[in-house]
Amino acid sequence: MNKMLMLATASFLFSIAGLSQAAGDIAAGKGKSVVCAACHGADGNSPSDMFPKIAGQHESYTAKQLADFKSGARKNATMAPMVAALSDQDMADLAAYFSSQKGSPGAVTEDLLEVGQKLYRAGNKKTGVPACMACHGPTGAGMPAAKWPALSGQYASYTALQLKAFADGTRSNDPNNMMRDIAAKMSASEIKAVSAYVSGLH
Repeated sequence: MNKMLMLATASFLFSIAGLSQAAGDIAAGKGKSVVCAACHGADGNSPSDMFPKIAGQHESYTAKQLADFKSGARKNATMAPMVAALSDQDMADLAAYFSSQKGSPGAVTEDLLEVGQKLYRAGNKKTGVPACMACHGPTGAGMPAAKWPALSGQYASYTALQLKAFADGTRSNDPNNMMRDIAAKMSASEIKAVSAYVSGLH
């Protein structure tokens, strides 16, 4: 069993063992989401690639990110003040609401399709980059039990920004350094191509 698979398995088991969060209420989350709409859209489909789409994202992942923004484990000058007053129940409700919404599809340009698809499905053995679909699934649906996000339809610019942040260490709320280790091995062209590919994946 290679190192990446061992890390993935350990993270998955750890996340299941430690899974304990408030049950989210969709209706309550809808009411609380009004403040989120300005950036993320009323249903979580952000109208601008300056902000990520969160519609259809797994409840467990969104709740974790909100908690990480609040604790400072994930640093973001825009999100920190937005979550400062949120309770665990507020975060669970918001996560439940946005998870219940349908994400809008994205697209990939023809010139990046082949390279992006190859990296997503097979990785790069020469540089030790594993296939993205090992954790995020063949259709980009992610794995909610392990808090691994859905990527399908996400803006390419946002995905690329997160990969670059993992690569340079400015984002560090990934379990066991998994994404930091992977992103650090990716070239700029690989990040661009795979980010474009997942945008059109569904």
